[in-house]
Amino acid sequence: MDPRDGNYGDPMTNPHSAGGEAPGFTMPANACDCHMHVFDSSLPFAANAVLTHEAATVEQYRSLQRRLGSTRNVVVQPSSYGTDHRAMLAALAQFGDAARGVAVVTPETPDAELEELAASGVVAARLNLVQRGATDVAMARPLASRLRRLGWHLQVHMKPEDFLNEVDMLLALDIDVVVDHFARVFCDRELAPLMERSVLKLLASGHGWLKLSGAYMAVPSGSHDLGELDNFVAAVKELHTSRLIWGTDWPHATEVEKPNDATLANLLATWFPEATTRQSILTTNPARLYGFRD
Repeated sequence: MDPRDGNYGDPMTNPHSAGGEAPGFTMPANACDCHMHVFDSSLPFAANAVLTHEAATVEQYRSLQRRLGSTRNVVVQPSSYGTDHRAMLAALAQFGDAARGVAVVTPETPDAELEELAASGVVAARLNLVQRGATDVAMARPLASRLRRLGWHLQVHMKPEDFLNEVDMLLALDIDVVVDHFARVFCDRELAPLMERSVLKLLASGHGWLKLSGAYMAVPSGSHDLGELDNFVAAVKELHTSRLIWGTDWPHATEVEKPNDATLANLLATWFPEATTRQSILTTNPARLYGFRD
């Protein structure tokens, strides 16, 4: 089966993930899933939440880790909870030093709270401009100096038209910027050529990173043709492999029909057949970006 065909596999055997097989390659030691979420059904969602999801727990996720062969992970605060980090912080406490966190903060977040988040393993702040909630793009500049002081990076999830409008502003922040979900590069096919050039520009700056996660969000809505990403990934690979990281996007909160995580992981073997390159994307690059220790 071609892993690019978007096949969702057999009935679910892991919570929130179709199929039950392992990937077709062995993950390297300390492989990191750089984008996953937890949901706690006992906690309220933000009043303006665009996305909600049933419980997605640490133990459920660990079953997926065993299946895929990854051992490190990055817990990303979902927009569903706004700036209420209780679910993320509880997960970080359970995962321990094998995990890092990405928070949702605003210019009004007190310094003391930022310090507490940092002490719990948080290393970045996220602006989600797709499922809009607590953040907007105007927060990037006032947050940048505070993130720089903490040694944090900025993670952004943006629609193509917003990314094109704001990429120069992101470049001027003088902090590392991680772009989620293949930058949603082919969501709008008319904008795709401009998006490719802008993503390459960001990566070439030495401050940009691209997260190879949620491939289903990087193609037009309803499309399962993930092969549309092939040429884009090839162009990024040629110049900027050291700026690439990977993530599952578990529990796939945007998807009613859950994808097969092994199928999505196998995209890495399709695009990066060299084991040394996959090791960079899965282990070396995340260790550098998120501060994992050997």
